[in-house]
Amino acid sequence: MKDLSLHVLDLAQNAVTAGATHVRITVDDQPEADTLSISIADNGCGMAPEMVRRVQDPFVTSRTTRKVGLGIPLFKNGCESCGGSFSLTSQVGVGTTISGTYQRSHIDRPPLGDMAGSMMVLIMANPELNFTYLHRLGKEEFLFDLAEIRAVLGEDVPITEPSVQQWMSDYLAQGLKTLYGGIFP
Repeated sequence: MKDLSLHVLDLAQNAVTAGATHVRITVDDQPEADTLSISIADNGCGMAPEMVRRVQDPFVTSRTTRKVGLGIPLFKNGCESCGGSFSLTSQVGVGTTISGTYQRSHIDRPPLGDMAGSMMVLIMANPELNFTYLHRLGKEEFLFDLAEIRAVLGEDVPITEPSVQQWMSDYLAQGLKTLYGGIFP
């Protein structure tokens, strides 16, 4: 995948497929420590320990339309190839957390990409779910919490309303722009 936001989109969609009602995506960019970490945590159906081991193999998938599942293996390989690490923890009936860390300065680390766009795709494709997006840069943070937005809107205004979509898209983009001063990693 050409950028990390596409990995996030793919892995978060796995959480949706696993029956999650809440997906928490965290990007932790620490230039001083030369790390960029990504975590996707969900409250989906979870996986048994044997399946946790198996899904890291590209020739294992729960899909019936094809015989390979590349999302997790590609993410893992990317992290490890760029001087980082990967972890996958899961518990049946509780959920799954996938985390990867990249050496930020590694020449082969993909760019972060359009996280605001990926978040909007997830939200609009799954408007009934709750998504939380936390992005850290050093000690600064930007938080997007769909449950808080829903609480402010109330039951009468759906998040699929075009003006709400536009506001969320602008809010996400502005939050990231503010963190990075207009220059994205």
